[in-house]
Amino acid sequence: MIRYLAPHLRIESVLDLGIEQIRALGLQALVLDVDCTLKRYCTSICTPEITAWVKELLDADLRVCLVSNGREPRISRFAEGLGVPYVARAFKPLPLGIQTAMRRLGVQQRETAMVGDQLFADIMAGRLAGVYTILVRPIQPEEEPWFTRLKRRPEAVLLRWMKTASPTPLRDLQPHGQNPACAP
Repeated sequence: MIRYLAPHLRIESVLDLGIEQIRALGLQALVLDVDCTLKRYCTSICTPEITAWVKELLDADLRVCLVSNGREPRISRFAEGLGVPYVARAFKPLPLGIQTAMRRLGVQQRETAMVGDQLFADIMAGRLAGVYTILVRPIQPEEEPWFTRLKRRPEAVLLRWMKTASPTPLRDLQPHGQNPACAP
């Protein structure tokens, strides 16, 4: 069960993912969560830094798709602002939203990463979909709805345990498929 919650990589922010690192991992596509991963929960826009980062990815011919449990109107406006496709109401932790995103992007599991801020939604969905998973520190999680904040404490305990129990550091950059921890 724990392997479905353990991210392959932990980073502070999506901005820490450079094109060279993404390519070194053997990835061609990023499936990105929206709330608390790319932007604060209570805002409908992302920072200029995030917008520039997404543009840089697209300019480097990397594929990007947003996958969110959020509702269609809100997520579609956000995706249009970034110029990327999206899957709203993805029902994470089910893998269906990620699988839909991969079909839209025309990519395979081995070349895709799910990037998000929640173990029990984003990472589990990515693991169930068989893709590489990257956990970021949430952006101002205190703004989230109570039912999401409720999961943060067990996630923190689990992450501390994983950090001490893991035979290999979670932050090692290894190409997808070459890290034994990458098995779906």
